[in-house]
Amino acid sequence: MSSSSDNPFVRFTAFWWALGVFSLFGVLLLVTKLFTSDTEESNPLEEAAAAKRYEMRTTVDAAQAAGLGYKEVEKGKVVQVPPTVVFKHVGETLLAGKPEAVKQDTQIIPGGSAVKTGGDADYGAVDKLTPAADTPVDPAAMEAGKAAFMICMACHGANGEGGPVGPPLANNPTVAGPVSNLIRIQFRGLTGPIHVGDKEMNFPAPMMPVIAAQDDAYIANVLTYVRNSFGNKAGPVLPEQVKMLRSEIGKAVLTEADLIKH
Repeated sequence: MSSSSDNPFVRFTAFWWALGVFSLFGVLLLVTKLFTSDTEESNPLEEAAAAKRYEMRTTVDAAQAAGLGYKEVEKGKVVQVPPTVVFKHVGETLLAGKPEAVKQDTQIIPGGSAVKTGGDADYGAVDKLTPAADTPVDPAAMEAGKAAFMICMACHGANGEGGPVGPPLANNPTVAGPVSNLIRIQFRGLTGPIHVGDKEMNFPAPMMPVIAAQDDAYIANVLTYVRNSFGNKAGPVLPEQVKMLRSEIGKAVLTEADLIKH
């Protein structure tokens, strides 16, 4: 075996050469940092933001100090109020106030006491108010409903043909069925599986309920439009019917079994 294959001198030289290169690289980095750290220009935007933060901190500190200090115990003397006293005062003030009564449907908490004690509306009475299928539909209501349907078409399709996340509305018996079903779906949503004709459908997520703040006419118009478009023909939905079912807001999502059979 040749002696040149394992030469201690070569290994020793290579080690120190590599160590020297590594050290030189570190020195160059250090020198670069030293010579560039003092040449960075100040950022006016950052300085302005910092000044604003300091100003806000000063204001907050002053407000807190004012809330934690008695200033008239003696002339020129300020006695600090223990934080526990302040917190107790705040707590007593909050407890002294009475909870605000529910004035709007948007204040109803799903599953809350207002929902549990509300009971079920008379769905039959709602459906009896539905005009006959051959009742002329107000053109203004149809136009308003068509405009509102722009949101619905994202799931149900521009022509009510349905899609990956929403069932078809075209020639759908449920659409032309009891009005109470449609209004309740608007307020509570609907989860699958559902059937359209003989076809069973499941979707990735349930239909979400509409925003409770929408007024009765808005919901009635969009339902009237759907019931008289895409091959459907049914009586218009009245705002009074929507109002009668607002007690449905906040209740659990509907299933197909919850709907009134038509």
